[in-house]
Amino acid sequence: MPAPDRTVVRLTGESDLSTDPLLTRELARAAALGARAVIVDVAGVRFWDCSGLHALADLTAELDTAGRQCRIVGAGPATRRLIGMADFAGVLDLDGPVQLSRRPRRQPSPPPPAPVWRRPVEVPA
Repeated sequence: MPAPDRTVVRLTGESDLSTDPLLTRELARAAALGARAVIVDVAGVRFWDCSGLHALADLTAELDTAGRQCRIVGAGPATRRLIGMADFAGVLDLDGPVQLSRRPRRQPSPPPPAPVWRRPVEVPA
């Protein structure tokens, strides 16, 4: 619920490298309003890449330094998985737990055998 000490930002559409300048600018505008907390509602975001997460992490760090808060709300399962896989779980303040991928991790393949180099043997004719 909006209050005098909160600014709410609702994101929609796609958040990727092409929209990063717009996202960064709008988050900075929200932070400049001076509210104690910036609430970022991400429920309407259909697609993320890490550039959007970096913008949120940068805002969170900036506000934290000033004794303020950035809280992420409305993150769906895909967004929570991306946050977990990209290792942003400890950086972003979410309204619930991060969902890690349920797929088992693949065991790394053993390294290929080292090549064996042999000197050519000359056979007398």
